[in-house]
Amino acid sequence: MDYLKAFLVGGLICAFGQILIDKTKLTSARVLVLFVTLGAVLQGLGIYQKLVEFAGAGATVPLPGFGYSLAKGAIEEVSKIGIVGSFTGGVSKTAGGISAAVFFGYVISLIFNPRSK
Repeated sequence: MDYLKAFLVGGLICAFGQILIDKTKLTSARVLVLFVTLGAVLQGLGIYQKLVEFAGAGATVPLPGFGYSLAKGAIEEVSKIGIVGSFTGGVSKTAGGISAAVFFGYVISLIFNPRSK
């Protein structure tokens, strides 16, 4: 049942993003920023945590999950070390994902020859 919930929630998030790209003039980069920001705002309001508890990876893997992790890390660190935690908490919570994105992006850039359209 956990797999089904994760698939449905993750699929709905991705379908919503695809609809935004297809039916509006928003670029994929703007949808990315919108989703990350939405995940952070919803976590700040305490809403996204409930979705994560329900759907697990279906809510944490898509882009709003990255915003959720940033906000969650910042909130946790502010309660521990004060206002400085709002800057360091999100980055420390998502450091593994950020490092992987930079590393794999670099490797792919070595393998392929990107061209402008």
